[in-house]
Amino acid sequence: MRIGIDVGGTFTDLVLVDDRSGRIWMTKVPTTPKALADGVLAGIEKVLALAGRPARALRYLVHGTTIGTNALIERKGARTGLLTTEGFRDILEIGRIQRPKEGLYDLFVDNPPPLVPRHLRREVRERVGSQGEVVTPLDEATARAAVETLKAEGVEAVAVSLLFSFLNPAHEQRVRELCRALFPEASLSLSSEVAPEFREYERTSTAVLNAYLQPVVERYLAQLLERLAAKYGEVDLRIMQANGGTITAEAARTAAVKTVNSGPAGGVMAGAWIGRLTGDRKLITVDMGGTSFDIGVIEGGIPTVTSDGKFAGYPVKIPIIDIDTIGAGGGSIAWIDKGGVLNVGPQSAGADPGPACYGLGGSEPTVTDANLVLGRVDPAYFLGGEMPLDPELARRAIRTLVAKPLGLSLEEAAAGIIRLVNANMVKGIGVNSIERGLDVREFALIAFGGAGPLHAAELARELAIRRVVVPPYPAALSAFGLLVSDTRHDYVRTIARRQSELQPADLLAAFLALEEAGRAQLARERVPPALQRYAWSTDLRYEGQSYELATPVERTRRMGRGTIERIVARFNALHQQVYAYSSVDEETEFINVRAAAIGRVPPVRLPRGRPGGASPGRALKARRPVYFAGTGFVPTTVYERDRLAPGQGVPGPALIEEPASVTVVPPGWGALVDPYRNLVLALRGRPRPRQAARSRR
Repeated sequence: MRIGIDVGGTFTDLVLVDDRSGRIWMTKVPTTPKALADGVLAGIEKVLALAGRPARALRYLVHGTTIGTNALIERKGARTGLLTTEGFRDILEIGRIQRPKEGLYDLFVDNPPPLVPRHLRREVRERVGSQGEVVTPLDEATARAAVETLKAEGVEAVAVSLLFSFLNPAHEQRVRELCRALFPEASLSLSSEVAPEFREYERTSTAVLNAYLQPVVERYLAQLLERLAAKYGEVDLRIMQANGGTITAEAARTAAVKTVNSGPAGGVMAGAWIGRLTGDRKLITVDMGGTSFDIGVIEGGIPTVTSDGKFAGYPVKIPIIDIDTIGAGGGSIAWIDKGGVLNVGPQSAGADPGPACYGLGGSEPTVTDANLVLGRVDPAYFLGGEMPLDPELARRAIRTLVAKPLGLSLEEAAAGIIRLVNANMVKGIGVNSIERGLDVREFALIAFGGAGPLHAAELARELAIRRVVVPPYPAALSAFGLLVSDTRHDYVRTIARRQSELQPADLLAAFLALEEAGRAQLARERVPPALQRYAWSTDLRYEGQSYELATPVERTRRMGRGTIERIVARFNALHQQVYAYSSVDEETEFINVRAAAIGRVPPVRLPRGRPGGASPGRALKARRPVYFAGTGFVPTTVYERDRLAPGQGVPGPALIEEPASVTVVPPGWGALVDPYRNLVLALRGRPRPRQAARSRR
């Protein structure tokens, strides 16, 4: 028995897989923001009851947690101190002296304030040089004084980031020993362990983020493990990382920064997995939940990964799936600014009080309220009927706060809310695809989250995307993605050598050392050798550039000059693809070497169905008027998704309902159920499913 748990801003999603029977169950429970573990435990009980399985059968849990994400957004992390090299006290504020790209033309925009205020940043006298040599020995007296000062200031966590410690961590390790002796109750985060690579500002920021979040994540995991053990006995709890892999709960306690954005990462991993089934190797994944809209890009069947990302505006130097998040969800609030212009989001009604139609005290109109007013959501079938909605409360909120102030009818106001949130989402997708030189017409759009299928076809139409895939269990696909994600550990080492100076033996030794560290970690986690896999890459750039490109490297036990030339040729081709030029005659620099240690999990299999004929009549459940832009209310056929068989087509306009989501098929569109029960939407007639891949992984 395996359960994936994704804690979102409004709902906690759970997917249970029974490996013996191959059956899958999905459910949702309201998120409990004040005590997240309460919602998690309630969800586990609910999904076990749905499956009719005893508590003793539970052995494996994968958890995508928002605890770190929320702590960052709400600035509710631990009181943190920073120990750094003398003269580098202000590195967090100096940064890169760049304005946030989101407000490039805003004269009043500013970077987020440092998580460690200046009076909690203390200097230590020491200096390691650019080759790892000790220039100034560690002055332990200054280190002790700095630790004592932070202790007196009542900090809960300490980040240690000394100059060039990624080349020689001896001083950081000694500072850790002093901290443990003088201040044993403090959580510690060393930059040489969290982000052992060059770029002082990003490395320091990552160490600070980890320290800031570590006590929060550690407390939550300790409480959750204790409650799980009391109720279910020994359970293997894995935590999703932002890189698309999982780690043990024990490892997550000291690597808190890696758990930020773990839920959205699960969604992208699930999207890539679905794409392998449908034969789509180029995908844009969109996850629209209650509070946010997460966008991911998959090329060649592999999610885009970056080591230069940001969390809540703070740079991180760890491998993460490249996901962009905007404030556009079902709970996004519609509001009118001082200029009389309608806006939607980024504020959200969240889970408490939620949209007005929830009847839980919310009075502001949201995207969910608008969809309800336009007939797209059945108020009696929300969450399969477990949570009836109140249409009158939705109408009242939109009429009072949007329609009357703007002089619009109720339906025009609701449609305006939908058009505006769609425009926000289209812009977000464009930033992550078109502005990076990608032709979105070559991509399929895979839509999930509870609200994603409601808007997917309209988004695709605006972007000229001709194919939309709505997978099974869309409202809990991120939770499903946790169960198809392998265990993963990433290792990095900075070498900073010119191609002409780099010896093949040195490059090979660096890769093998990183791989051996990963092999030892997987062995500690009892991953059998047959399920272990390793991947190498290196960060390259042309001499003089200030950015690198991660370039795949084939694993080998022998390297020669020809191997290095092939790596450089691959880098040149990648540079041409990304930036539309390459400089094959320029000197190339090898900056970082990277190795990923991967432990494969047992495969999850979706049953492949047989074609059930062309008529979807058995699935027909109702007809009702639904509002579509440009046409107004149109008589629309409503189908129950579970009753649609593979091979059956549904012409638009139609709604395809399931307990936790609704897929809108607009006029002029059609939907087809493929062998894995994905809904494939396309313009003009019935879309043809692509040839499914042979692999189920």
